[in-house]
Amino acid sequence: MALSVGSQAPSFTLKSKTASGLIDVTIPAAGKATVLLFFPLAFTGVCTQEFCDVTAGLGAYSELNADVVGVSVDSPFAQEAWAQKEKIGITLASDLNKAATNAYGVLFPGLAGIGDTAARAAFVIDKNGVVQYAEQTATPKDLPNFDAVKAALATLA
Repeated sequence: MALSVGSQAPSFTLKSKTASGLIDVTIPAAGKATVLLFFPLAFTGVCTQEFCDVTAGLGAYSELNADVVGVSVDSPFAQEAWAQKEKIGITLASDLNKAATNAYGVLFPGLAGIGDTAARAAFVIDKNGVVQYAEQTATPKDLPNFDAVKAALATLA
């Protein structure tokens, strides 16, 4: 079961691959709102649609003073290849060992018979590390309610 609104967000440092190498990504960002988007797998249709759409509207999140981080159980190398191929401009962080996915309560067991992944989920975490919005979609094919995510962020501004 996903973390609920009002919960203290678990803190993690995950790996992300950039052109300059592997970097650490701390979730949630210190002193800033964070939109945390868990997604099942890179290179899949719904995930690509979600992250291309969010990339296209990234300015709206910047205006609300929020960092957007996508988290999946893919390796940072697969995430980087996917981001380059699809021109995804969001920080992607690897939860290969599923620690963050489990801590946020969004593990999706046995996706398509290939193994456990992250469920599709969205969290808005305020600058104090408190969850202000939490949504796990009914199925991996469903997208989060991004209007509700932005509305939650707007209340923090």
